[in-house]
Amino acid sequence: MSRKYWRISSFDEKDKRRAANIAYEYGYDEFAILLLNSRGITDPADIGGFLENPPEISDPFLIKDMDKAVDCILGFIDRNEKIAVYGDYDADGVTATALLYMYLETIGADVIYYIPSRMDEGYGLHNSAADILHDKGVKLIITVDNGINSVSEAEYIKSLGMTLVVTDHHTPGEALPDAAAVVNPHRADDTSPFKDLAGVGVAFKLAAALENGDTEAILDDFSDIIAIGTIADIVPLKGENRTLAIRGIERINSYPAVGIQALKSNGSGGDKNYTSSNVAFGIAPRINAAGRIDSAEAALKLLLTDNTETARELADKLDSYNTERQTTEAEILKEVTARVEADDKLKYSKILVVDGFGWHSGVIGIVASKLVERYGRPAMVVARDETGYAKGSCRSIEGFSLFEALNAVKDTLVKFGGHTLAAGFTVKDENIDKFRDKINDYALSLPPFYPVLKLDCRLNPAIVSTALVDSFSALEPFGAENPQPIFGLCRLTLKGVRAIGNGKHIRLSLEKNNVRLNAVYFGMPAEDFPYDAGDIIDIAATVDKNEFRGETRADIYVKAVRDSAADDDLYFSSAALYDKVRIGCALTEKERLNACPDRNFAAKVFRFIKNRGKCSMSPEQIALRLGFNSAAACRVNVTLDALCELELLNCRGGCYTVNNNGKKVDLASSEILSRLGYT
Repeated sequence: MSRKYWRISSFDEKDKRRAANIAYEYGYDEFAILLLNSRGITDPADIGGFLENPPEISDPFLIKDMDKAVDCILGFIDRNEKIAVYGDYDADGVTATALLYMYLETIGADVIYYIPSRMDEGYGLHNSAADILHDKGVKLIITVDNGINSVSEAEYIKSLGMTLVVTDHHTPGEALPDAAAVVNPHRADDTSPFKDLAGVGVAFKLAAALENGDTEAILDDFSDIIAIGTIADIVPLKGENRTLAIRGIERINSYPAVGIQALKSNGSGGDKNYTSSNVAFGIAPRINAAGRIDSAEAALKLLLTDNTETARELADKLDSYNTERQTTEAEILKEVTARVEADDKLKYSKILVVDGFGWHSGVIGIVASKLVERYGRPAMVVARDETGYAKGSCRSIEGFSLFEALNAVKDTLVKFGGHTLAAGFTVKDENIDKFRDKINDYALSLPPFYPVLKLDCRLNPAIVSTALVDSFSALEPFGAENPQPIFGLCRLTLKGVRAIGNGKHIRLSLEKNNVRLNAVYFGMPAEDFPYDAGDIIDIAATVDKNEFRGETRADIYVKAVRDSAADDDLYFSSAALYDKVRIGCALTEKERLNACPDRNFAAKVFRFIKNRGKCSMSPEQIALRLGFNSAAACRVNVTLDALCELELLNCRGGCYTVNNNGKKVDLASSEILSRLGYT
């Protein structure tokens, strides 16, 4: 997992007094108010609205063109003309399709649905799909979660004599499609109060508008489906989305649709009280898996059915798809990682762009996410096939907008679409290298951007308790832009490390000011944990309740660890310099001197590794142990590269050991050192 820039919110005495006064006057929890303040919610009225009453759903007719969409759709229903709901294959698109299809059925529409194949057609409207719908006698196409950038396809639909209504939430391009109505809160001329709806949220607003603006009636019937699509699409769980999530989770826990209950039961959560996290990591991936591996129709039918046996069979099918998805993803990730590790120009570029033939296009987005987590930079995974047109899926980090980046290099692409942190595109095989170069040139023109870990505040270990968890549970449901709080517990003395879970995880024993505590670090084997008893470390962690043998306690779950002496600003400047060294960029004399070790420095690094026997520490940790600061991380990295190149060290899986071959070498013969002018 890549090193991240820890951005820790802080409270001064003035902040604490203000929070205490609000807590006293309104009866809220003081710590919950401090957390809301750290997230930009400071007005007492807004705090009250967040903690007591979820925001009201605004009038759906405030969205631009909603009145036109309603008039158009009702006209086709009155004339008993066939309507098609045209969706998308991800969880947001599937839930949006299910909602609008079921609602239109209840008001007497002659309606069918169509979801394109991810593998055969790809995202969005297609002329071939329009032909199919035209042959079926469809007169009106209503898109959900797509269509905003389908300008040429809209013209084709019109040429066939069909009418188009677009509902979408993706960023519009320079021109809107020629349609009877284009309903999208992100239109430049839209003045509706809430912009961050998912595709299913926009579909919900359309259904409510068709129901004479009665949002409550639609929520009563479909809130569980709406919440799943909203949470799955990682839109901010703030404002109206918070209301949609709260209402939907209530229904999931009380009287969910038959298909959703089947998914809960298959996930061993039939009687469990679901949270937004359970939806995001339990329900949503299985709905997504259908469209990734085969057809999204199985997931859609699951949401539509009211037959328990059918629901059970379809839930089993989604489980099998999800298992296949995980296997396929792991295979591609292994191949991609090997490709990246073998190519310095690729590995150390600002944007990772990796392409391969025959990769399953349904899982490359997840692979891109894994690359972002591992390498700490935006990643784009491109699947080529025999058609000559490759499909790419992208994931990003804070500070780098994928939509803006793709728009800047759109001359290399066939089409693209998406959001700031997730997007997709189609590119001709012959243009992939050109695209890779241009997207990296664009990235180099921007101010530096780094992977960020946001921490809500520093936490005194002495106050970790179930009462603390109760105090911030009022902020639920957690999700995008309202995440589960992550706290910084700083300057802890590591007392011990114990392997748990058959060696897959560890339990840390920690101490500060005579307060002892334990913390669990999932997914970190003991042999890979690069800290020793006695080290002074900071941990980023969540705190949650755990019931064990009838006792409820507050447990700490580690998300990241760093040396307490680490300096993020110095480290990321040093890391950027190392990237430049590895890809052969021209360096200033100051940069060269900061990157190039002298003989004494290299000897210290070598002796450090030799004395430890084996070392899994990062270059930054080694620099700090040798008495330098985080700025020396680049120099340590270059030293390690040179010593491995000269076969004085071995490196396997990030673990360094001394090669006891008795070989005498001249450091000046190292290729990387000679490039830096080592003498």
